[in-house]
Amino acid sequence: MKFQAHQAFRAMILFAFFAFLIKLHMSGDILKYVNPKYNFLSQTAAYLFLFLFFIQCTRIWTRKNKHGEHCYHKCNHDHGDSHSPVKKRIAYSILTFPLLTGFFLPAKLMDASMASKKGIILNGTVGLQKEAKSETGTPPSLYAQEEKIAIDHEVAVDRKEVKKEAYDEKMKQLENAEVIDMNEEVFDPYYGQISENPEKYKGRTLKMKGFVYKEKGFQPNQFAMTRFLITHCVADATSIGFLTEFEKAQTLQQDTWLEIEGTLELTTYNGWEMPLIKVNSWKVIKEPKEPYVYPIWIKIL
Repeated sequence: MKFQAHQAFRAMILFAFFAFLIKLHMSGDILKYVNPKYNFLSQTAAYLFLFLFFIQCTRIWTRKNKHGEHCYHKCNHDHGDSHSPVKKRIAYSILTFPLLTGFFLPAKLMDASMASKKGIILNGTVGLQKEAKSETGTPPSLYAQEEKIAIDHEVAVDRKEVKKEAYDEKMKQLENAEVIDMNEEVFDPYYGQISENPEKYKGRTLKMKGFVYKEKGFQPNQFAMTRFLITHCVADATSIGFLTEFEKAQTLQQDTWLEIEGTLELTTYNGWEMPLIKVNSWKVIKEPKEPYVYPIWIKIL
């Protein structure tokens, strides 16, 4: 029997991918990378890597082949070792790099620095960048579009199916609520509705959790109460939030997590009319176990 070192290395890579995905699920860090609706797919991928690992193990030891021992350069057969060593090193480097970074670098949550790069979305406008108005004169909304796509594709998200009847009931609660609770389950659709029709919700009380984000153009007493919206994975993350006024805003550092309760008012920022939260009560909190929010994708039966 002959030991095939390169085949053993391939088996190790396959097992490492399996171990990495299982580690993410056991620690809960998988939620720092993908929308929870993909948990099953990532678990399936992990066990597929394990299955391929067992298949690869059968190739580590091979019987000695007399033909292979006496086959010289004139032989036209491919014995599996014809690839360039340089190409092999490049291929293995590409495969091992994500494993090394995944195992040895801690998973980092997105924060204000990432929001600064992506731009915070306030009522359909990104940061200080001005966008063209629609024919109705209102800023374009990403959230109304997401809702339409969700209905068309009939996809479920976030650990449970959201039927259209349940979605309609949640939106009805928003219409009648004097105190709007922006919890993780309804954050995205509530945010979209309030941003689309700020005048309608003026004077109501709003409760929410988020982190402090400040940028040039804000007044000293202003910041954005911000959350990251994850549609599929962190690569498509969008930072969304409400402009907030608070007399002690200058004392708050970037990335400070707060739980606030305030009154919804209207303001104009960067040429757009948008909701403004005037804080009535607040407290500093620890970063939530699940800091991201996810869109509600509606299942039509």
